[in-house]
Amino acid sequence: MDWKRFDQNPVTHSVAHHLVAIAELREQYGYARVSDVARSLEITRGSASLTLKGLKGKGLVTEDERRFLGLSGEGQAIADIIRAKRRVMKELLTELLGVEEAQANVDTCKIEHLVSDETARRAMRLIVFLSSGHPSVEPFLVELNRFETFSDEELSSYARKDRG
Repeated sequence: MDWKRFDQNPVTHSVAHHLVAIAELREQYGYARVSDVARSLEITRGSASLTLKGLKGKGLVTEDERRFLGLSGEGQAIADIIRAKRRVMKELLTELLGVEEAQANVDTCKIEHLVSDETARRAMRLIVFLSSGHPSVEPFLVELNRFETFSDEELSSYARKDRG
């Protein structure tokens, strides 16, 4: 596995949250300020300000004369992709895998900015198929639910199997 490439992901967890917060605040209220972002992310205003300063320097975040925040084209594109991945991953976890919503929210938050575009597209394809009403969906879900009870020991054993 190429961990160096993985570690060079330009969209960190913090960056993802800041960009998405701005996008969502602007959609909800028509504007976003540093204090709004801080409140949304439950961080201090100083912490939000420091991160946003860096994002402005990278050209991802804009600020007008009234000190309202916006997203550049690139910043908006990143926020949109992260939000799409968030939705896909949460639906995958809750609708297909049956993960409780609270846990799915936690897990989705962890992976939304790390999952590749390809994996997100393939997960979305699966979700769309499962929502399609195709005659093979119901039998598939019935069979999937038969495998509901795997213990932690079985999970560990699976990790050690030679998959050849």
